[in-house]
Amino acid sequence: MRPVSAAAVHDAARLAAAFPQVWRADALGSYRRATIPSGHAALDRELPEGGWPSGVLIELLTQQAGIGEMQLLQPALCRAGSRAIALVQPPHPPQAAAWAVEHFPVARLLWVKSKRAADALWAAEHILRNGSCSALVLWEAQVRTESLRRLQLAAQAGDTVVWLVRPLAAAQDASPAPLRLALRPAAAGIRIDLVKRRGPRRDEPILVPLETMPAADFHSFDSHHAFVDKRSSSLVTARNGAAVLV
Repeated sequence: MRPVSAAAVHDAARLAAAFPQVWRADALGSYRRATIPSGHAALDRELPEGGWPSGVLIELLTQQAGIGEMQLLQPALCRAGSRAIALVQPPHPPQAAAWAVEHFPVARLLWVKSKRAADALWAAEHILRNGSCSALVLWEAQVRTESLRRLQLAAQAGDTVVWLVRPLAAAQDASPAPLRLALRPAAAGIRIDLVKRRGPRRDEPILVPLETMPAADFHSFDSHHAFVDKRSSSLVTARNGAAVLV
């Protein structure tokens, strides 16, 4: 490999200054979108512009449900503006009491459930396009590339922060999502591998400590626990009546 001359380095720096919109592969890029801090300093340092970008499809690839993914997102969800927060097809019903303990305004929490994956994707896409929510979390095990593209386009049309939670095995598949993170459980926290981001490659995982708050995550709860307050929410029917917002 030929050494890089000082003149070449100078020219590269001059071009970078003249065209700031050009992304350099050795630096963190920009999605040119507003961001929400994740609430975890170690993670924010590795995310372009220091937080979760809005208007961008973010994939969370989890080893299994309930490893701390909701604890990871909770600080951002609490800061995600004044509009509703949509949870589409969570693996278990959200527990309103646990969210309230974390000072989350439960009246803004919208839970969308459907019998078919196609209806859940349809609901998520339309939530993104109508701009009614500050943030959206969608759980889907099997998503076709075409559906991923539609979600990415719908996300770009607005300013919602959107996370798609998928199985870890999907990390091997191509995806139009600009930001993809693989999540695995770790001692007293969660291990995050950067599968895809606008920036240099990082081979070492990010270790994010999480407080021991099992009730704040999604698990199966006893029937006496209160779920989302249905009295403060609106009922929305999807195209075939299978998906509802409760």
